[in-house]
Formats: sequence, C-alpha cells, structure tokens
Amino acid sequence: MGGVTSSNQPLEEPKVNVNKYICTGRLTKDPELRALSSGTSVCQLRLAVDNMARGREVGFINVSVYGSGGEAAAKYLAKGWLVAVDGRLEYGEWDAEGTRRHDYQVVGNVEFLTAPRGAEAQEPEQPAPAEPAKSSRKKQEPAAA
Repeated sequence: MGGVTSSNQPLEEPKVNVNKYICTGRLTKDPELRALSSGTSVCQLRLAVDNMARGREVGFINVSVYGSGGEAAAKYLAKGWLVAVDGRLEYGEWDAEGTRRHDYQVVGNVEFLTAPRGAEAQEPEQPAPAEPAKSSRKKQEPAAA
C-alpha cells in the first residue's frame, strides 16, 4: 500500500492490527466458573462451531468470559446452548508428552441465543434486562420562536 505523496516522499505503511473473532456455536459441556487470585471470576466455555475446520467439519474453540458476564454464563448456560461469542483470539503453546502443542482461545463476551431442545421447560428464570444507562446530559428546551 506504499505510494508517493505529491512531494515525491514515500508514504508510510499504516500500522493497523485488528484481532476480532465472532462466531456462533453450541456448548459441548457445562460452563466452568472459577475465581482468579485477584478475585476476578472467569468462566470457561467450549464451543462446537460448524464449518470451522477444513472440509466444512465441526471445529472446537475455548472461550474465556471474565467478570459479571462470566458469572451470568455459569449461572444460566448449560451443555447444548447455542451462543454467540465475540472477542479477541489468543494463541497458546505447551509441551505434552514430548510434542509441542498449540491452541487458540477467545477472550471476550458471550450472548445467550437458544436453549437446547427439551430444556425450555426446565430453564431457570432469566435475569431481568438491564436498565439502559441514563445520560448525564441535560435535555435542551426547544427554542422559542
């Protein structure tokens, strides 16, 4: 994307780095909630995502949701729920039995979409929707004509 300006000076390449991942998938197991040493809670989810792997196969991704979003996910979600996830991808490496392994994980938010079939009758009561944030700006009075 380099180029030349009108003064024949080379243009600098833009330094843009976007790390955004969005998908929908079903939970493969019940969420796991734990507390970090800092006191922050984190909920671990594992999703099956259609058409993620080669050949249109199902792929699997781990998701970490921190704070109150993670607490709500642990309280209301269960295996089989369809959820939407958005966040950033993180890459991790480790050694397992002499083999170097790697994995990707999403750190972000989860939206509850659909309960698994048959779970509607036994669903826990959903939380009340959050009240919209009130604006700190004052209403302007209409100007007199």
